[in-house]
Amino acid sequence: MQNRNPGNNFAVSDKTSIFTRRYYPDSHNRYMTTIITARHKSPIGDLLIGSCDNRLCLCYKCGDKLQAAIDRHLRRHLSDNDLQYINGTSDVIRHAASQLDEYFDRQRTTFDIPLSLIGTAFQRTVWRALTEIPYGATASYKELALRAGNPLAVRATASAIAINPLTIFIPCHRIIGSDRRLTGYSGGLEAKKFMLEMEAGNEPLTGSCR
Repeated sequence: MQNRNPGNNFAVSDKTSIFTRRYYPDSHNRYMTTIITARHKSPIGDLLIGSCDNRLCLCYKCGDKLQAAIDRHLRRHLSDNDLQYINGTSDVIRHAASQLDEYFDRQRTTFDIPLSLIGTAFQRTVWRALTEIPYGATASYKELALRAGNPLAVRATASAIAINPLTIFIPCHRIIGSDRRLTGYSGGLEAKKFMLEMEAGNEPLTGSCR
């Protein structure tokens, strides 16, 4: 397999940071954060990709149970202004879509898209630790808690994984149970199995996993 982006890990850009908000006053003198979103087809189903302020802030499977939870999560962390979504595209979305295609074509093992991590300090620590799990490898919740610097916070680590708004780019599909069994995944266990088999170099499931 060719690797257009050599390395063992899904590398997060040095530009990864806490969400940078850009404000747009509306007619009621409130401030508005706008997230541009687009659908992108993939072997595991359509993905919703979102960007704001020239950074990727969303990537998850359309229609999965994560969608409503992520919206509540974003609104809670952007409590001092309103949030709106608009359909469209951006340079970041186009680059993210291209890199996703390369990933599913087994031509890419790392990403270099600038990300916005919207969450608490602990959640961001867990998400960064997820990006350090190499392509083709897995880790348990306990192992990830250790990587995040708090080996006793296994439940909090699991909660941070469950609200990950940037699936695939922040590879929570690489987390499995301590008994090495597949555990829950917002995009569905079939999608998780598909990506893990692909990364391990095994033949993935036939067809899509929609």
